[in-house]
Amino acid sequence: MRIGVITESEGESRVAIVPSSIRKLAKSGFEVAIQEGAGKLSNYSDQDYSDAGAKVVDREEALKSPFLICVRFPEGIDFFEGQVIACIADPFRHPERIKFCNSRKATLLSMDMIPRRLSRAQSMDVNSSQDNLAGYKAVLLGASMVPKGIPMMTTSAGTIRPAKVVIMGSGVAGLQAIATAKRLGAVVYASDVRKSAAEQIESVGGRFIEVEGMDDFEDESGYAKPLTPEFIQKVNDTVCQVASDADLVVTTARIFGRPAPITVPSSAVSSFKSGCVIVDMNADVGGNCEQTVCDEVHRTDGGVIVVGTSNLPGTIPTTASMLYSNNLTTFAVSLMNEGNFTLSEDDDILVGPPEGSDFFVQGMGGVLVCSGGKIHQKQSRLEGVV
Repeated sequence: MRIGVITESEGESRVAIVPSSIRKLAKSGFEVAIQEGAGKLSNYSDQDYSDAGAKVVDREEALKSPFLICVRFPEGIDFFEGQVIACIADPFRHPERIKFCNSRKATLLSMDMIPRRLSRAQSMDVNSSQDNLAGYKAVLLGASMVPKGIPMMTTSAGTIRPAKVVIMGSGVAGLQAIATAKRLGAVVYASDVRKSAAEQIESVGGRFIEVEGMDDFEDESGYAKPLTPEFIQKVNDTVCQVASDADLVVTTARIFGRPAPITVPSSAVSSFKSGCVIVDMNADVGGNCEQTVCDEVHRTDGGVIVVGTSNLPGTIPTTASMLYSNNLTTFAVSLMNEGNFTLSEDDDILVGPPEGSDFFVQGMGGVLVCSGGKIHQKQSRLEGVV
C-alpha cells in the first residue's frame, strides 16, 4: 500500500514522515511517496528520502496515494472514495472536517484521539510526544525573554538570586517544563488540579502548590475533568498569588475537546511584577491567560510580557517531526496484517476500549472517526457534534 506525504499548510514546519521511518514502513509492506520539498523546513532533504527508499514525487502524485499521512488536517483537498487520512484532525472543534470526509466516503483517522491509557497505544501517542517538546520549548522561549539571569550566580559584584518560575499544570507538557526550568537553575513552583500530581512535580524538581479542597480531578482517560467555577476561582487565586512575584509563568491547562480554561485572569496579570513573562501554551484553543493573543507577543501596560505562540513543537521541527513520524509509523505498521492493510473494529486503538474494560470511558472513541460516509466510533462523543 502506498503512503502519501505532502507539504503541510503555511505556518506548519513539521513533516509527517522522516527518512529514518521509511525502511520500517517498507518492511511492513508500505511504499512511501513524498512531495518534493516536504521535509525542507524540518531539515530533511529530498535526497535523504530517496536514499532511504522513498519516491520523491510532485504534490498531485502524492495526493493520489490510498493512505495519506499528515501532521495537520489537509484543508482544500478533494479526497477520493476509500482514501484513508491520518492526521491531527481535532474533530470536536472542527466537525466540518468529519462532514467533508463523510461526503467523500473517505476514512479519517484522528491521531489526537489515541486512547492514551492503553499500553499498546503509548508509542503511538502524538499528544504526549508533541506536548513534551512544547513544555521544553515554552520554558526556553520564556527564559529568553526574562530580563534577568535564570540560575543563581555568585560573582565579585554580588550574588544573583535564581529566577522564580511557576508552571500551571503538570501533565506531560507541564512536567517537562518543570524539569527544563529546574535544569536552567530556576526555583520552580507548580500546580495541578490533581492532588496526586504532587509526587510527580517533586520528582522533577518542582515545589507543589496545594489548594484547599483539592482532589484528583482526573477522568479515566488521563485528562483533567472540567472544574466548577468556584474551584477554578480558588485555584486561580491561590496559584496567581504565588505567581505574583514570578519571573516566568507557563500555563499548560488543556481539557480534551474543550476550550482552554482561564487560569490567569486579567486581574491577576495586573498584579504580576513588571518584566514577568507569561508563556501560554494553549493560545490555539483560546488561551489560559485572559490577555493572550494567539500568535502574538505583547507587553501589557504593567510591563508583563504575554507570549501566545500557537505551535511550539513546530519551532523545533527536526525533533518534533522525528517523534511524530515514529508515532505514525508504529500506528501504520499495526494496521498491517500479513501484508494486508486492515481497519478492524476489534482494534481498541481504532474504536476505543470496549465497555466494561479497565480503560473504558463512556463516550470516548478511538482514532477511527469516520469511514464510508458515516461516523464510525463506538460510544462516540461526536454524536451531537456532527
